Amino acid sequence: MLVAGIKSRPVYGGLNVASHARRHLFVLEGEGALALVDQVKAAGPEFLKNSDILYVATASAAHEHDKQLAKLGADTLWVAPTIPVLLNRLNVMLGQAKMGTHIYLAGTEGFIGQAQQVAMNHGVDPASLHTEHRGSTARRVQCVHCKGITDNVTTSPYTCTHCGLSLLVRDHYSRRLGAFQGVCIDAEEPGTAPKPEELFP
Repeated sequence: MLVAGIKSRPVYGGLNVASHARRHLFVLEGEGALALVDQVKAAGPEFLKNSDILYVATASAAHEHDKQLAKLGADTLWVAPTIPVLLNRLNVMLGQAKMGTHIYLAGTEGFIGQAQQVAMNHGVDPASLHTEHRGSTARRVQCVHCKGITDNVTTSPYTCTHCGLSLLVRDHYSRRLGAFQGVCIDAEEPGTAPKPEELFP
């Protein structure tokens, strides 16, 4: 849907390793691993000796990106079984992080949004995060009616998994929730929602 001019729509500037950082913390999901691999090719591997990598494979498990990350030679690499486990580890690491640590997030929009929430809870300014979207464009959507959140939404409209309403997926994004907003599309005439269209593969 991508409506032009919506200021809340996330913009991803790329990982762009900060050469002056004392420490680098890479938080990666799925194809996001390749964003770091590309940075190593562009900037050289020197920064990796002061780097920690948190990685979760999700849908890209068959591509074995974790093995590519292991070959990079970072100071530490930790592979999580699920996104919630990775976010918990990130929360602990940010609680112990020191000044001069730069945070890099790469993966799907839903993942970046959730990791950004964790960073914000530790007082990190979202503008200071290095972010790069990689992988699916599926969205994390909050139903504005029941407040339920559904991950990996690829169609609009879609049926809310919490309350069953047919929701139009809007481009309006909540940084606080790390989710796009879903609004009932047939509120005035229930049952008249158009067929779902694959918009976010």
